[in-house]
Amino acid sequence: MKLVYFVLFSVLSRATSLIIKRPNVLLIMLDDLRPAINAFGDPKAITPNIDKLIKKGYYFTNVFAQQSICAPSRNSLLTGRRPDTIRLYDFYSYWREFASNFTTIPQYFKQNGYITHSIGKIFHPGVSSNYTDDYPLSWSNVPYHPSTEKYMNEPVCIDIPTGKLKKNLLCPVDLELQPENTLPDIQSTLAAKDFLQQRQNKTREPFLLAVGYHKPHIPFKFPSKYLKMHRTSKFRNQDPDYPPYGLPTVAWNSYLDVRSRDDVIALNISYPFGPIRDEMKLKIRQHYYAAVTYVDDLIGQLFEDVDFSNTIVILTSDHGWSLGEHAEWSKFSNYDVALKVPLIVYSPDIKTVPNNKIDKVVELLDIFPTLVDIAGLPPVTSCRDRIKAETCVEGKSLLSYITDPTCNDHPEEAFSQYPRPGTYPSVHPNSDKPKLYQITIMGYSIRTKQYRYTAWIGFDPSKFTRDWTKLYGEELYDHSIDPNENMNLAERPQLLEIKEHLNLRLQMKFC
Repeated sequence: MKLVYFVLFSVLSRATSLIIKRPNVLLIMLDDLRPAINAFGDPKAITPNIDKLIKKGYYFTNVFAQQSICAPSRNSLLTGRRPDTIRLYDFYSYWREFASNFTTIPQYFKQNGYITHSIGKIFHPGVSSNYTDDYPLSWSNVPYHPSTEKYMNEPVCIDIPTGKLKKNLLCPVDLELQPENTLPDIQSTLAAKDFLQQRQNKTREPFLLAVGYHKPHIPFKFPSKYLKMHRTSKFRNQDPDYPPYGLPTVAWNSYLDVRSRDDVIALNISYPFGPIRDEMKLKIRQHYYAAVTYVDDLIGQLFEDVDFSNTIVILTSDHGWSLGEHAEWSKFSNYDVALKVPLIVYSPDIKTVPNNKIDKVVELLDIFPTLVDIAGLPPVTSCRDRIKAETCVEGKSLLSYITDPTCNDHPEEAFSQYPRPGTYPSVHPNSDKPKLYQITIMGYSIRTKQYRYTAWIGFDPSKFTRDWTKLYGEELYDHSIDPNENMNLAERPQLLEIKEHLNLRLQMKFC
């Protein structure tokens, strides 16, 4: 009997030691963050804490979201599936009930012995995550949401001329005058620090902590001190801030969420193509970058309690944000500026080299298999023909790009999409955020090293089918001569062969 106990004890001890050796994971997600980061090459950005993380790890400069809107992008990232697979293009369905019982990143880590915890905005709240942030399947305990989240879109911005409270786009604040004397991202940072401090003395089980910050998402509400760090003089109006010649109207993002704010309504901007005044353009850019500096400061406070010797850190965003490029603001398009996000990967087990910049074209849904590989968990399989399988991914692991910069295992392609209710911008239905039943057109987009091509085609939301014979518009941009996508070359006969090839790639991916 003693021998049996000894063998059992040895086995349990060995299993426990294996668990202890697993690294912890910190996943940081920002909201609407384009790569406005100093170490990414943006001189206007003040981001010292994110810059330090970049020096510790690796950063990807050509990462693209699968849809430039919150819920579809987040669910795609967290399940490793494309919006067409999870059948979510808006905020109003839950993939487990509407598509299939797909495994998520935190769920997979939980199944492999991790304590998983969500703080702030990771899944989009509401029906798209079953009003629970997918608890208890994804998380070990109830996700934390700041108590001040309920005030995020309330009239708490002081209008200087009148002293009245408004729902403004531009909203620097004094914390003492805010409800509960704080803001959601500050509360999330404190909750995350508390979690990390509590886990320091609990080494038996590794953890995956996901921290979701609301900023720099609008409204631009942050402590006013951060606005003073960014003068409007460094945000001179850029060139050009008008739509590319020949842009199909179906592609236009009319930024209705920005237009709905009280201070923007007061400008009386004509819909849908009327330009924002130059002075307001500068202020929007100033406030966006101030919001980024604010959240960078909070990330620095969070890092004070991170054990970098035993913690993998991933930092990214759900999609980008337009700051006047093509005369558009917000997201809701297939442009690079709306889809491109930062991705920073740090692991204590991967040695950092001086050239830690990776410019391969990759996708947000690649994070799932990458994180699994870096953590040393059993690899997740590629879905391929098993698209409805519970546990598989449509992305690829990026670990080989990190360990071997010359690696060319995968074609450099990123696929995205955006729905529209019609060919012309509209308020009703909202052409920026159409509901599923309103969608009649889907813009499928492919980004390669040199080109971005988008085909706006017929779409049936009741059957989730595509009609490639119904072509409502095309966009083609050559990044070798036009990195800001200001020249739509879709009608150039000299590029017909290239356009047809890219169209075929889209049809093969979204058949």
